[in-house]
Order: sequence, then C-alpha cells, then structure tokens
Amino acid sequence: MNQHTPRGRAACRLLIFTTCLTAAAHGRAMPAADAAPPGTAASIEGVAPGRALAAAAVAGAADGNAADGVTHFSTVAEVQRHLAAPPDDARPMVRWWWFGPAVVKPQLEREMLAMKQGGFGGFEIQPVYPMELDDPSRGIRNLPYLSPEFLDAVSFVNQKAHEHKLRVDMTLASGWPYGGPHVPVTEAASRMRVAPVDLPAGADSVALPSIGSGERLVAIFVGSGDARKFDATALKLAAPAQANGRAQFAPADGARVAVFYIASRTAQQVKRAALGAEGFVLDHLSRSAIDHHLDQVAEPLLRAFGDQPPYAVFSDSLEVYGTDWTDDFLAEFQRRRGYDLKPHLPVVYGGQGQDAGALRRDWALTQTELVNERYLTPVDDWARKHHTRFRSQTYGEPAVSLSSNRLVALPEGEGPQFRQFSFTRLATSAGHLYGRNVISAETWTWLNSPAFSATPLDMKVEADRMLLQGVNLFIGHGWPYTPPGVQEPGYAFYAAAVFNNHQPWWNVMPDVTSYLARTSYLLRQGEPANDVALLLPNDDAYAETRPAKVSLSAEMPHFVTPVLMEQILDAGHNVDFLDAEALRDSGKHYPLIVLPHTTRMAPDTLERLIRHVSAGGKLIAVGSKPSLAPGYADAAAVTAKVRKLSEQLFSMPGVQLVADDVALGAAIGKAVAPDFRAASQAAGLGFIRRKLADGDIYFIANTSNREIRTTATVAARRANAAWWNPHDGSVTPAQVVPSMGLVLAPYESRVLVLSDSVKATGTSPTAAPTIVTLADLSNDWQLSFPGAGGALEQPRGLAKLGSWADDAATRYYSGIGVYRKDVALDAAQLKGGRIKLDFGIGTPLESTPTVPSGMRAMLDSPIREAAVVYVNGQRAGAIWHPPYQLDVGALLKPGANRIEVQVANLSINLMAGQERPDYRLLSARYGQRFVPQDTHLITPRPSGMLGTVRLLSVTNP
Repeated sequence: MNQHTPRGRAACRLLIFTTCLTAAAHGRAMPAADAAPPGTAASIEGVAPGRALAAAAVAGAADGNAADGVTHFSTVAEVQRHLAAPPDDARPMVRWWWFGPAVVKPQLEREMLAMKQGGFGGFEIQPVYPMELDDPSRGIRNLPYLSPEFLDAVSFVNQKAHEHKLRVDMTLASGWPYGGPHVPVTEAASRMRVAPVDLPAGADSVALPSIGSGERLVAIFVGSGDARKFDATALKLAAPAQANGRAQFAPADGARVAVFYIASRTAQQVKRAALGAEGFVLDHLSRSAIDHHLDQVAEPLLRAFGDQPPYAVFSDSLEVYGTDWTDDFLAEFQRRRGYDLKPHLPVVYGGQGQDAGALRRDWALTQTELVNERYLTPVDDWARKHHTRFRSQTYGEPAVSLSSNRLVALPEGEGPQFRQFSFTRLATSAGHLYGRNVISAETWTWLNSPAFSATPLDMKVEADRMLLQGVNLFIGHGWPYTPPGVQEPGYAFYAAAVFNNHQPWWNVMPDVTSYLARTSYLLRQGEPANDVALLLPNDDAYAETRPAKVSLSAEMPHFVTPVLMEQILDAGHNVDFLDAEALRDSGKHYPLIVLPHTTRMAPDTLERLIRHVSAGGKLIAVGSKPSLAPGYADAAAVTAKVRKLSEQLFSMPGVQLVADDVALGAAIGKAVAPDFRAASQAAGLGFIRRKLADGDIYFIANTSNREIRTTATVAARRANAAWWNPHDGSVTPAQVVPSMGLVLAPYESRVLVLSDSVKATGTSPTAAPTIVTLADLSNDWQLSFPGAGGALEQPRGLAKLGSWADDAATRYYSGIGVYRKDVALDAAQLKGGRIKLDFGIGTPLESTPTVPSGMRAMLDSPIREAAVVYVNGQRAGAIWHPPYQLDVGALLKPGANRIEVQVANLSINLMAGQERPDYRLLSARYGQRFVPQDTHLITPRPSGMLGTVRLLSVTNP
C-alpha cells in the first residue's frame, strides 16, 4: 500500500498518544394461525428449559440475575443501585471482522484489550473476505476457514476473552447466509424455474428444457398462447411421453405453449466469504442441508471452544435471494394445506386469476413453516445441546414471521427506522411477547458512509432510535481486525463504520459506551409497557408475495406505512407488533389492537379479537374489515364465516373502523389515554416505557436536529419523579404533575423515573435558569498536535478558531489537537450558580447530505468531532453530543485556571491524502468479494474547535 506520505506514521504515533489519554425457557408452537395440519400438534409442544450454560455466560452478573445471566430487577431501588456502574452484561458488543482470516495471536489479544479499554463488553467473531494477498515479508497469511490454524486462533481468542471477562459470540459460518464448500448442489438454496416453450401449430413434440445438476422436472402444462404471453389460468396439466430429450404432444391446429416447471437452484454464493468458505448458500427449507451444515461447520467451530462454549452462536439476516422451493415441497404442501399444489403451479408462479392471492398465501405460509421447523428449531436445539444460545436476525427471505422469533433464544433486529415498519421492531416485539428480555440489534450498518466518516454523535443518533424500539443490547457494526504494520487508518469493512482504536475520537469511546451500557441496562428492567399492538396482516402479505421474493418483511411496509406508524407514535404511544400466532399463544394483553388494511383473516383469529373486546380491550381497523378466508381450501365457506364474525366484531362497543392512515391518530385518542403526550413538536420526540413493581422508567429522546421546547404529560402516576442522567448516572428531582416542562437540545435524551418508594434529593427547577457569561473564550488559544511530528507538535497561537482542514499543513491530519488557554477568575465569579464551559449549539443541516446508505446526525457540531476537557489538570468530562456543555465549577479556583481541550477529528482526513488501495491483484486471485462503498465521498472534513466558547454561570430560581 502507498506510504509516500509521513502522515500515516504520524497518525500511528498519535494513536499511541490517544490511547494514553483515554480513561480506562423456550416454547414451540404451530407456526400458522389456521388449523393444525394432519400429524402435527395444534397446541404448544412443551420443551424443557435449556440446561445451565457455561460459567462464562454469567460472568460479571450481579444479584438479580435472570436465568440467562442478565441483570434484571423489578424495583426502583434495586435498579438505581447499579445506575452509576451498570453491569458488564449491558455493555455494547462489536462484530469483529477477521479479514482473510489473516490473524495473529498477539494482535488478536491487543485488539481485545482495546475493546475492553473502550468499554465494549465483548465481540462476535465474523470471518470474512481477504483484504490482502499473502505476504511473508509483512506477516500476512490468510488462514483457510476451518483450518487447524484458524481454529487454533478461535481457541486462543476464547481463552483470552474469558481471562479478560469479555463475552464471545461465534458466527456459525463465514459471511452470510449459511453455506460454503460443503454444500452440494443438491442442498443448495432452491427455486422453481419456469421454462415456457413455443409449441407451433401441428407440432407433436418439443425439446425438453435442459435439466442440470440439482434440478428436477416437476410438471408440464400446455395451453394457448406463446412463450412470451399466455393465460396461466387456462393451462392444463399434461403428462406427455418423453424420449430422446423431447416431450410428445398430440398435434393441434393452433399455436400453443408448453410450460415446464423445474425444481432448480438459486445459485447464490455465500456473501463476503473468507478464504476456504466459498460455496453455495444452503437450502434453509431442507432439514438435511441444515444438519449437514451443523455437522461440517458448527461442530468443528464449537470444538475449538473446548469446555468454554461461546455465549451465543449467530446467524445474520436471512438474505437467501430468490428461494421459493425445496425438494419435497409438494408433499409437504399437501400434508399441511390439505390439497395438491401441482395443478395450481401456473397460477402461483404467474399471479393471474382470482385465486392467485389465496394460493400464494398457502404457498408462502408453507415456506414459513418449513424454515421454522427445519432451520430455526434445529439450530436452536443444537445450540442448547452445546450449552450455548442461538442469536438470530430472523427476518428476510425465506419468509420468517414475527413469531418465528420465539424459536430462537436471542432474537436480534436491524434497522433504526423507529417511525416506520422495521426489522428491529419485529425482534423487540417478539421479545416482549415471548419473554425474551434482552433483544440485541445490529447497529450502525452503513453509518455515515464511507468508512471512517462516522462520529460519536452519529452513533448516538442511531442508537437512540434502536432504544426507542426496545433494543437493549448493541452489536456494533463494527470492529475491523487490522494486522500490525498496515498503513493507518487500517482496514474497514466495505459496508460499515469503524469503531476501533484507529479512530482519533477513540479518546471519548469510554464515554460513548458508558451511555450505551447505562441505557441498555435501564431498558432491561421490569417489564415492557407498550399499550398499543399492531396486528400484522401476515395473510394479506403472504398473498402479495411473488416468485423469487417470498418475504413478509419485504411486503409488510405496504400495510404498515410510515404515516400509520407516525399516527400511533404522535398520539402519545409506543407500539409493539403482533401476529396471529402471538395473539393465540403469548398471553400478552394490550389495551388497544390496531388492524392495518387487513382483509384476510382466519376465523379463530377473529374469535380471539372478539374475546379481546369483550374483556374490555379496544380495536381500530384501518382501511378495511377482515372479509376473506386466508387461504384457498374451502375458501367460500371460510369466507362466509369470516364475514359473519367480522360483522359481529365491528358491531361491538370499543371497535372503530377508520377510512385511512391519517384518521388513525384521532381514533386512538378516543380509544385509550396517551402514555406520554407532548403538547407540541411530537414528531421529533420518542419515548419508551418499562414498568417496575413500584415505578416506571421512561426513556425520552429528541430525534431531531433542533431544540425541542414543550410541555408533556405522562399517564403513569407515582409519588415521586426524578431525572436519571444516562451519561453519568446522576439523579435530580423532576416535576411532572400536572405536566412537565421539557427542553431538549438536538439529539438529547433523558431518563425519567417515576417511583412510589424512592425520592430524589434536592428541588426541581420551576422556571428557566438565569445565565450569565463569565468569560468569552472564543479567541487566543494555543494549539498543538502531539505525535504529529515536526513543527505541528509545537504550540502555536490562534487569534481565532478555525478548521484544521483549512490549513494546508493539517488538511490531511487525523488525530488529536490540544487547545490550551489560561483564564483568570475572581472569587465572586465562582460563587452562586453552576459554572459551565459551553462550546456552542451546532448548526442544523437543512437537507440530507449525500449519504447513499445508512444514516447520520443532521447536525454540524461546534466540536469536530469529540473532545476531552481538562481543567487545572483534572478531567472535567467529554464533549461529543448536544448540549455541548460541561459543569466545571468544582475544578475552578480564584486566580489563573488552565483549560485544556483535546479535540479529535476523523480518520477520513488522513485517507483523503492517500491513494485508494488497488485491489486488482487481490480480485484476480480470489475473485471480487467486495467493493469499497462511496469512496468518491472521501474528502477532508472540518476539524477542531469551531464554535463560540464561553464560561457561563447558571443559576436556578
């Protein structure tokens, strides 16, 4: 790699300096809500609770541990006892990419120690594609996946992680989805291939389509039309004689079409595979394919862990593109749905005719049942047998459902879209419904692309949206392993931000992870308390699926629209998703259930909704009433029953039908009282509540880039109220009756705790404070760049503040700049109110910058991008999020005071001065396994202390 500039070496020295500155019970149930198929149980099949796990699974847990080793309490006093120092199990984790894998033990341990220093609680090992060719002179050697050397590295890391009290999770594959060289074509992901062939007038035969390895002819149909256009509903199943590669047909006067339905393979390869892990993605609807994978991949991996198994084994999102079939699909369909699908294949794969929706519903539902029974259940069973847990991103394709999450020990989400349909809310809702208290989420995927552009504020902005959906464990995406000697800023995953100690702002990472751990800890306590459930119209979504794209999560946004979600949230509620299986099996009660654009529904689901309303629950349907049988079998009779039950339901008090999404908010207001209601600016506010035995915890976040200044009311009534600071654990009184004043800086978050038993000391402010400027510190600083080398290390005077990127000498500098200034104060100035060092408010961005994927904070900070502040040699705190202020009064003294601000910028500035890596030879050797994203956006970013800096005296009335 190009090292023509000394900046790489300077950055390396600076990173060393930066480090010195840094403070150190499962249940199984029928997957479908309609009648149980022959030979299966119609009720929950009891499964014994998982046996005790390895001691590592509960390392660091305190009193109040749940069965899974996670700290969980039910009273305010118990929760507050751990507020200042949350338990280790709440710390965020990282996805640790092993590129190649070209790893060496000393560097592996160095990176683990860095993770711990940064406040991370563990990691998930994810072997992925090589970044470099083998180079003995530099110690680069790509270890083949599952080779003895690779497994030895896994064993070493596991041993050292336990020594350092870090959690270890292991991906049961390389890349995603599951697959690899052990997958023969006969076990590869499957699809139906449709091959129409013209049958000319008078012709008595046509050539059979080529049937390749792993393929099988399922059915032949014939009818009028041609290969480009035909009526699927008019095709007739045929059984022509076959000889010498041709199919024989009786001649006809007109032109016809012969349509061949061939069970085939998607040919999808494992995405981002490590060396030696290349191959077909396996068939997730095939039990033999899953068992083979567990035997060939999972077993060797687990043996490397010895008698200390990983806390969890992991599966990434289900991205089995194009799959819609498996070898025994027709037999399984007949057994489950009660009729033969073969005569209906043209309608299912063509989408024509009035029965297409009902048939596709049955076809897609069968795939859900198969992926549940043949993939999720066996992998979870295997994990429990091996004394670990299965952590799964259970969304995508094949068409898993919300209730599919009940089949895994640790559901995981992905996606920060808290005001839209999201995969994350699928996972958190399943956790709320089925008793999974800890719900993780893959977080910061694509954050502020390209790599090395993400800031600590970006992290908070996305994390808060995850918390608002119920997430309480972060899996950061991610931590790239970087071999020793690689040019700074080191490796980066093609589709991710970087959160390791190659980032200059690593100096505030302990502060960031402290916030993430404290909020995660708080949102695990007590019980979830959402009052509104949105009953997902799975049957309608199944009916809308199509060949090669069978995904409930892909179809659901057509029903659960952004407007619909906004109406619920802005009405003063948070929301869980619900499906028919959970309505049947979870035992969870919600005061209000919303039906979004639902037409297909099983009669027994309607009967349960009638019982819900009879017991005092409320129901609102949006856009339509249920009016159709969910599937094809006996559809006329079932539809009649559905309509009768629907009329009964909608004649009951407490049931409303509104015309469209926009009308939902007003209807909710009539049905149930708001849980948390802001008088204004509700669209920028989010909240989630956890209910304790003697209190309530509200996490409240400004998700906008502008200040929110409003009043709010809370439904919960308790004797006492307090603000628990999520950044440092401090507690101050709050006044919430009859309402509370709420002033939140852009992207600020707070935790409100209502309690019957614990009262905060002090008094709650009743009016706005008086603010007096003691000193304007915006000019005349000394600035130096320790570790940069040469003249940059020497202090230089700044008449005014400006960006390093505007100076040719520091345009491509990435690291820390140290600002120093002496301030004289007299004793009178130090008396009275709190004294704050204020760096300004930042600048809201009016329009979204060019970020092709992911998200970012829409605010230009006055500190680019983070800082640690020292007053008279003592650490005052970190600046990385609004409000950009620190209480410094306790550190000031009469006379001269030295203020030092250590500002860190982004590594992308260093990258902007470098040539992009040339992966031509790497791709020639291994194939193109990745493409770095958005590299055209690599430019120097503003850096340093840029705002108006003041010393303020703040006095409360």
